[in-house]
Amino acid sequence: MTSERPSAPSLPAGLVGRKVAGYRLESEIGRGGMAVVYRAKDLRLGRTVAVKLLAPELARNEVFRQRFMHESEAAAAIDHPHIIPVFQAGEHDGILFIAMRYVEGGDLRALLSRSGPLPAPRATRLALQIASALDAAHDHDLVHRDVKPGNVLVAAGTDSEHPEHLYLADFGLTKKSLSLSGLTSVGQIVGTLDYAAPEQISGKPLDGRCDQYSLGCVVFEMLAGTPPFRRESDLALLWAHLNDPPPALREHRPDLSDALAAVVARALAKTPDERYASCLQFVAELRAATAAEDAPAGGRWGGGGPPTQVVPVASPGGPRAVPEPPAWAVPVVHPPSWSPVPSASFAPAASFAPAAPYPPYGPYGPAAPVAPSAPAEPGGNRSAGSRPTWTP
Repeated sequence: MTSERPSAPSLPAGLVGRKVAGYRLESEIGRGGMAVVYRAKDLRLGRTVAVKLLAPELARNEVFRQRFMHESEAAAAIDHPHIIPVFQAGEHDGILFIAMRYVEGGDLRALLSRSGPLPAPRATRLALQIASALDAAHDHDLVHRDVKPGNVLVAAGTDSEHPEHLYLADFGLTKKSLSLSGLTSVGQIVGTLDYAAPEQISGKPLDGRCDQYSLGCVVFEMLAGTPPFRRESDLALLWAHLNDPPPALREHRPDLSDALAAVVARALAKTPDERYASCLQFVAELRAATAAEDAPAGGRWGGGGPPTQVVPVASPGGPRAVPEPPAWAVPVVHPPSWSPVPSASFAPAASFAPAAPYPPYGPYGPAAPVAPSAPAEPGGNRSAGSRPTWTP
């Protein structure tokens, strides 16, 4: 069983300046395991777009070909302000392409590298936007399966209270939740290991709560400055997601409350039935815990008492038996990629040029949530009406 990490794609040299299906490629802006993304000019409408090209050798592989085209179909099926709009998809001179909205400003990975751990209100505000996009996909019976900071694009918001507008991108791994597992037909894990849910790793059927676990990992990283599990090898990382309890968030952020740490820990529960019924319910609880926090007594990490290890509520069948980790699965400590800064530096990251005048929260509105619904029924998807509503 291996993580799915294709080698970097190879495209013909000198594509910058060439036309692909009515789009003139202007500069390369991103490169991943399957495709290369270019900033391009729509020659028909005169607008700037992003064009993703699948490498020719992968286009000849039916699995990658179907996955690439599925990305455009999945994203186009969901009209949502926090999901990248797709304008066109097709094939030109043997190269598969997707033309989509161009978002200037980078991704959440770059924002966290600059800023380090975020204040809880800001992290919660960003999590709300991701959660609303995920629940919209889940309402279409789609599971993203690769939620991570690199797949969240950051553009400018509309005002100083909402300086960032997020877009969920890269729907290439998204599939219908019915009969879906976390493995490919050849036993490879689908998704990125730092954010992969236990059921993805073990190959069990998936639903939207798989994405909630990944969102929980992203929220943990926004608050702590590091993903929840750091290990020296992929095998040790797989073990941690399957067996190790979520690390104590307050060891990284003693200024945060036990209540907030407990909310994040529940989203990181090992079994889907222990998590929240939806991503928006998770964020509703996160907002409530954030609003209830007292202001720190002093300093960036001041107040709050000693860190507390918070473990999710046990499932109805009783507590899980956690095996002793082998020597190769022990945690490791890596220095942060960001530099600690004083409390006064907690300001929004450098502003980005807006990609479009979207409202920052779409249909879910920036307001206090109503009381969250009951937890998910064991063994099933969330029932109708289980999503929290947001009043204007």
